Amino acid sequence: MMKSIRLRLIQNLSVVFLFFIGFTHPAFAQEWKAKWISMDLPETDKINVWIGFVKEVNVKNVPKSALAKIAVDSKYWLYINGKLVVFEGGVKRGPNINDTYYDEVNIAPYLKTGKNIIAVDLWYFGKQGFSHHDSGKAGLLFDLQSNGLTILSDETWNVNRILSYKMADKPHANFRLPESSLLFDAREVDKRSMHINDESQASQHAIVVAKAGDAPWNKLVKRSIPQWKDFGIKKIHKKDIIRDGDTLKCKLPYNMQFTPVIALKKAPAGQKITLATDNFYHYDGDDDIIRAEYITKEGKQQYESPGWMNGHYMYVVASNDIEFDFIGYRETGYNTEFAGEFHCSDEFFNKLWQKARRTLYVTMRDNYMDCPDRERSLWTGDAVLESEESFYALSPSSHALSKKWLLEMFGWQREDGSLHSPIPSVIWGRELPGQILATIGHYGVWNYYLHTGDKEMIEFAYPKSQKYLDLWEFQDNGLVKVRKGEWNWGDWGENRDITLLYNLWYYLALKSQHAIAIELGYSKDQEILASKMAKLKAAFNQVFWKDGQYRSTEYEGLTDDRAHALAVVSGIAEPEKYAEIEKVFETQHHASPYMEKYVFEAMYIMGIPAKANQRHKQRFEKMVNNNCFSTLFEGWGIGKEGFGGGTVNHAWSGGGLSILHGYMAGIRPYKPGYDEFIVSPNVEGIKNLHTLVPSIKGNIILDIRNTNNLLSLKLHVPNSTKARFSLPKEYDMDNLVIKRNGKSLKDFVKEGKEILLEGGKWSIQAKKKN
Repeated sequence: MMKSIRLRLIQNLSVVFLFFIGFTHPAFAQEWKAKWISMDLPETDKINVWIGFVKEVNVKNVPKSALAKIAVDSKYWLYINGKLVVFEGGVKRGPNINDTYYDEVNIAPYLKTGKNIIAVDLWYFGKQGFSHHDSGKAGLLFDLQSNGLTILSDETWNVNRILSYKMADKPHANFRLPESSLLFDAREVDKRSMHINDESQASQHAIVVAKAGDAPWNKLVKRSIPQWKDFGIKKIHKKDIIRDGDTLKCKLPYNMQFTPVIALKKAPAGQKITLATDNFYHYDGDDDIIRAEYITKEGKQQYESPGWMNGHYMYVVASNDIEFDFIGYRETGYNTEFAGEFHCSDEFFNKLWQKARRTLYVTMRDNYMDCPDRERSLWTGDAVLESEESFYALSPSSHALSKKWLLEMFGWQREDGSLHSPIPSVIWGRELPGQILATIGHYGVWNYYLHTGDKEMIEFAYPKSQKYLDLWEFQDNGLVKVRKGEWNWGDWGENRDITLLYNLWYYLALKSQHAIAIELGYSKDQEILASKMAKLKAAFNQVFWKDGQYRSTEYEGLTDDRAHALAVVSGIAEPEKYAEIEKVFETQHHASPYMEKYVFEAMYIMGIPAKANQRHKQRFEKMVNNNCFSTLFEGWGIGKEGFGGGTVNHAWSGGGLSILHGYMAGIRPYKPGYDEFIVSPNVEGIKNLHTLVPSIKGNIILDIRNTNNLLSLKLHVPNSTKARFSLPKEYDMDNLVIKRNGKSLKDFVKEGKEILLEGGKWSIQAKKKN
């Protein structure tokens, strides 16, 4: 690598160190005094173990705020004085290969003067997975140091094994999932089996196993995402329940993350009830997934299985002599709001948007996931699309999950500079070069910065991204040599021209690094990166453009539409090639739902929105118009018709949502943090459109009416930003009728073909050219 960037990386070490401390080092404001505690039984460190911890505390004066720092491996439920305070606390471990997350919970509202009982039910997964790095030991750390109140986990806490929780019968959840399918035996429940409300109910004192900061949990990193949103327990009504023999098929409002809840009027002891979903029985993605089992006690009883599952239907399998008083569910999910809005005159795109948003939401929790059933894994290429969708569809609280994704990706970077996914995981993570380049590139790190303005992130990411890029070798002709990594994937499906794809993804990564270098004022790096981009662009077009299409020399398959899409969105393909590339998009349909997003975007950039819409409809019609599902599929069909097992809810299929906002409505950030944003709608064939983008500067609202030759727009620009407005070339931008806050304007600020619009409510009318 050239000397200037080496020097820049050295100069950046202090910035990276300071930022990384904030992510991986214990909080400096207050020293940890609590101890890691567990139970003195060898079986407590095995798979699927539940332990109850309890501490009686006398409170003289209830403070206004009492922040408890709580860390566990793996999940916990916190009760104070018998009241549920935290439902499924803890974040799957870890921020890097060594360390552990901790929660910060204000428990002051739940305390009272006098005797208080703090109780924690701990679920230790006890196994690795694609989204969790097992420490090898069950443990609890509870540290509260407030004015006049100190509660610390130590040997004075009492503890009991919750024996009523066991492993469900086979089939067990597949190896990707750290969670187990739970069996709860109500016959074994006594006062010591659930959360403990009195110290006398515990069988023994806890044992101290480590100090805060010690192995195996190591440094403690504050949870950066909110506690789950709890929608409350809701009943499934009789009209939504169909009985078929011993099975009750219970319809849910939509595909959701939920925990099943049942109450029985009466039942004999020892009867098994299975609680599962349609995904478990029919749409499991070709592998075993999560379910729950319950063994009845005699008489009246109720139960909520704490392990979440997902689906469109809840299945309850029970003998006919069991009488149900209540069947319901508790939906939980990432704590954000459905703040974005989109609808237009084309009902297909309304359905696509709704399904994409639902697909996005049910694949968000501890991390972005590919699917919430088979894997729950953070495949980083999927996260690139999910992150962009969240900026448009969800409230800004969702941004924290995007930041966590990037921090973990770099936190798990290997010493040699290579990056991999899924993480956090030690049992499979492999380098998929295309997905890694997408992550550090224009659609990953840079897009995150555009939407958030989080400068600390790009300062942190820049040297780590460069370290990965330096692993790639340039050939004498200016192209990059294909780096196969540990899975030379490219995309699902056939006809993948890997050489083209990797060179294009590398260019997009250089583009991001160049933009960041400009933003950070690294002038020497700018020159070096700009030179590399120019050489790669020239070489790519010289070597690969032949007979009206891009094709690498060694490639023998059909022309790759994905590669042509990346050539357009990257800027490598110049406009004079668009007519030939359009023919490729008309005749070649190899991209998976993951890569089809880039085809959709490319066709809008090429100025053929109607054809872009037509292709997207053609490709997604089967899953969008399938009224049995509220989410989008992994492949173009279900099961064998899909890819990789064919799940019915897969994150990567929703990229069209971003295009509807960013290109059909035309709203995209222009300067980081929405200091300025683009409004450049392309509504050919669309009669009306409404959208709301919940940017960090406030809600951007656009309404469009498209009648005959007249385009009428109403635009709300937040006061703290500016819009750069333009229209397709067929509209007369020199004779616009413009009003701001109801007052007509004849003079307005122009920059080239764009009009700058300050904060306010704008009304614009434009006519097509004669």
